[in-house]
Amino acid sequence: MGYIMEKEELLPLLDSSDIRICDCRFRLGSPDAGFNEYQKDHISGAVYFDLEKDLSGQVQEHGGRHPLPDLETFKNKLESNGITNDTVLVAYDGGEGSFASRFVWLLSYLGHQKVHVLNGGYRAWKDAGYPIDSNQTNYIQTQYQIDLNQTVFASFQKVKDYTMNRVDDVVLMDSRESKRYEGIEEPIDKKAGHIPGAVNKVWSNVLENGYYKKKEDLQANFSSIGMDKEIIVYCGSGVTASPNYIALKEAGYKDVKIYIGSFSDWISYDENPIE
Repeated sequence: MGYIMEKEELLPLLDSSDIRICDCRFRLGSPDAGFNEYQKDHISGAVYFDLEKDLSGQVQEHGGRHPLPDLETFKNKLESNGITNDTVLVAYDGGEGSFASRFVWLLSYLGHQKVHVLNGGYRAWKDAGYPIDSNQTNYIQTQYQIDLNQTVFASFQKVKDYTMNRVDDVVLMDSRESKRYEGIEEPIDKKAGHIPGAVNKVWSNVLENGYYKKKEDLQANFSSIGMDKEIIVYCGSGVTASPNYIALKEAGYKDVKIYIGSFSDWISYDENPIE
């Protein structure tokens, strides 16, 4: 099984002690909305992970708008929710795809082997009439060992080196909407444009009605990029790059990384060029 799990696959696993369902619903600009929705109702047995409190760290001068969380703190969050290295993790959001995908990438970076995004998100699950409730389950504290998987992580320096050398076997992929990539408009960050040399593959194009597209459609979406390339994906702050990361892996690309600081980190260095 790859990164994507269908709701029909999850349903018979609900009562398994080897699985943990992770609610990642969030609303940018309204940071309490996701947890409020979780408290109202969620997939039975699910625990909540907040994009800004759990899946991101404190914003500083550099590192972008959603930098990596403190890994020891995040490890404690996993342990307090009864998660071990062998737990099967299934993350969902409201159907946007990006918040659950951020969780999946982060756990992949920690070296977790069994982590999936629920295709269609909470909306698809609820529309199917599958079990939901408002209970907050308490799980027995566990131990979790982090084994960082550096093959999915691209540092600022690696991206900097790419812009200076432009090697043919590396592709830098900007996941933002085309108007932001082209610098026509920039509603969030203080500078407009993109990192020099980047190609534009809009993250939302890999999804349809909250579902990841079929493998052949994903392959067609990325057909201009050779399967043997090393691909570094970024967006504005490392969140919407995550669906492209998952889609590339599902399409069969082997060497895919996320530049987690993304454009908001890149422009925090005044000397960095922009196209």
